[in-house]
Amino acid sequence: MGAPRVRLVVLNYNGGDLLDRCVDHLEGLRWPEDRLELVVVDNASTDGSAERLATRPRVEVRRSHENLGFPGNNLALRDLDSIDFVGLINNDAFVEPHYLDPLVDALLDDEQLGAVCPKIVLAPRFAEVRITSPRWSAPGDPRPLGVRVSGVEAAGTARWRDAHLVDGFHAEEQGHDVGTFRWTNGEARLGVPAAAGESCARILLSAPAPVTAKVSTASSTRAVEVGPTPVWVDVELGADRYDVINNVGSRLARGGYGGDRGFLERDTGQYEAPVDVFAWCGAGVLFRPAYFHDVGLFDERFFMYYEDTDLSWRGRSKGWRYRYIPAAHLRHVHAATSVEGSPMFNHFVQRNRLVMLTKNAPAPYVGRALLGYGKELAAFGWRDIVRRLLRGDRPAPGLLLSRLRSLGAYARLLPSTLVERRRIRAHQVVDDRSLLGWFD
Repeated sequence: MGAPRVRLVVLNYNGGDLLDRCVDHLEGLRWPEDRLELVVVDNASTDGSAERLATRPRVEVRRSHENLGFPGNNLALRDLDSIDFVGLINNDAFVEPHYLDPLVDALLDDEQLGAVCPKIVLAPRFAEVRITSPRWSAPGDPRPLGVRVSGVEAAGTARWRDAHLVDGFHAEEQGHDVGTFRWTNGEARLGVPAAAGESCARILLSAPAPVTAKVSTASSTRAVEVGPTPVWVDVELGADRYDVINNVGSRLARGGYGGDRGFLERDTGQYEAPVDVFAWCGAGVLFRPAYFHDVGLFDERFFMYYEDTDLSWRGRSKGWRYRYIPAAHLRHVHAATSVEGSPMFNHFVQRNRLVMLTKNAPAPYVGRALLGYGKELAAFGWRDIVRRLLRGDRPAPGLLLSRLRSLGAYARLLPSTLVERRRIRAHQVVDDRSLLGWFD
C-alpha cells in the first residue's frame, strides 16, 4: 500500500511574500508528490499573491468572491472522498520537511483521533539580552521600576513588536514621547528576534531621571547612561538562539477563554511528550475526513477567532479526541494578518467567545459568562467615564463602546446560535462534566 493521500489547505488573504514562503516550504515536504494535494483558498485578495501561484503547477487555487474569514477553509473541506487526511496551514506558517510523517502515523495508529496538531513555534529565533538598572518607585505607584524599553532593531528593521519579553517587564503603556513602551522592574530579560547571521541589535531605552543601566548578552556586558531622552543602545548578540512556543495544542481557561498551551514559553524541551489536548489550533492541524463528515465544518458566522475552538468543542461533545504530536514542527508568524490587540481582533474575540459558549457550554456556565461580561462593562464605565468625570478629566469611553458593540453583535447572532445549540446538544454523547473537566 502506498502513502496516504493528503491534502494541505492554505487560506490566503493578501499574504504577499509570506504566502510565497509558505508554499515554498510545502513544496519541500518529504512526501510523494502524487500523494500530496496543495490547495490555496484565496479570500478575495487584492495584492496579486494568488495570481503569482499560477507559476506553481503543483498548487490548485480556489477563489472566493468575498473575504469569508477563516471559515473560507470550508471551500476545500467539502470534497474529501478521495482524500485520506486533510490539513490546514496558515499562509504565515512554514512546515519543516518531515512535518507530515509523525502526524499521519498518529492518525493511522488511533482511529478515535479526529485531529492531530504539531509543535508550533514563533517564526523567528531569539537572542537573549539582560537589562539591569537601579529600582525605584513613582509617587502613587508601588511597582518596582527600572528603565523604559520602547524599541528594538536588528539588521536595520524594527523588531519591537516581535520581541520576546521573557521576564521582568510590566504591562504595556503609552507615552507621549516614546510611544508604546514597557517598564522593566530593574532586572529584565528580553528576547531579540534575530537570524543566525545577525550579530548586532539596538534597544531604545529611557528613564525619567539619569541612571546607569547594564545591558548584557552571553558574549558582552556594557554600562550605558540612560535619561529622559530615549537613546539607542548597541548590543552585541551572542551566537546562541532559542525558540519560543506559539501553540502545543489548545486549552480552555475559566470563563471560556481559549488559549494556546505553552504560549510564549521558551522551548526547553518541556513539551516533548505526545498528549491528548482539549482542542487544536487552526494555524496547523491534520484531520481525518470522517471527523468533518460527523461534526460538520467551520461556523461561517465567526469570521475569525474561536472558530477552531468551537469546532473542537463540537467534536469533543461527539466523542472525538485530539492529540499533540511534538515530532511535527511548524513555524508561525503570530497575528500577521490581524494584529493582536487591534480593534478588529478585540471585537471578534469578545463576540465569538460568547457565541462559542452559547453554542456549546452548559446553560449555567453561559449565564456566568454573560454576567461576567456585564460586570466588565460596569467596571469600564466606572473607570473610564464616572471616575474621570469626578476627577475633572475628559471621559474615555472607547473601550466601553467597543465592548458594547461586540455585545450587540452577539445579540444579533443569538437566535441562530440557540438553534445551533439545540442541534448540538441533541447529538451530544459526552457529558458536560467530562468536557468542563478540561478547563484550566
